[in-house]
Amino acid sequence: MTKKLMKKVCLLGDGAVGKTSLIRKFVFDRFEDKYIMTFGTKVSKKQVNINRNGMDFTLTFLIWDILGQRIHDNLHSAYYQGASGAFIVCDTTRRETLENIEEWISVFRKVNKDAPLIFLGNKSDLKDQAQFGEVELAELGKKYSVPHHITSAKIGNHVEESFMELGNRVIDHYLHKGESKNE
Repeated sequence: MTKKLMKKVCLLGDGAVGKTSLIRKFVFDRFEDKYIMTFGTKVSKKQVNINRNGMDFTLTFLIWDILGQRIHDNLHSAYYQGASGAFIVCDTTRRETLENIEEWISVFRKVNKDAPLIFLGNKSDLKDQAQFGEVELAELGKKYSVPHHITSAKIGNHVEESFMELGNRVIDHYLHKGESKNE
């Protein structure tokens, strides 16, 4: 018997790090070069099948793409309510986006104390413009006990795997927190 779950996940990070592009690649397998700023939030949906501990799940991701301007922290807090997990995305061609991850964690953790997180260093296809890479993202991941991936929404590197890993972590969290007993 397959258990059906619908879980909200958020993509957080500075503006223009590629959050919308990562979602578009995962949900529609498309990439567009033009940048369109997200105002407020946009919600996309995708269903995946996951087997955890011998149990089959159909997980429907409700993927919240949240605007990247930090001046909207109070608004962000409202968007984070009820999230079962999140990606914190930075742009490997802009070091300051890596440095700002800690602020994104802080705001998210005020609302969701223990929801699973994954760091994504996006735009790995722009190797010649990189200002940081795997080593720096791994160090930050180790500091916060958060896994990480270096991704490219443009060519698809580690996009599907990242979402599937978050899906597995969301299901594990669901199983370990006994959420299934409360439904």
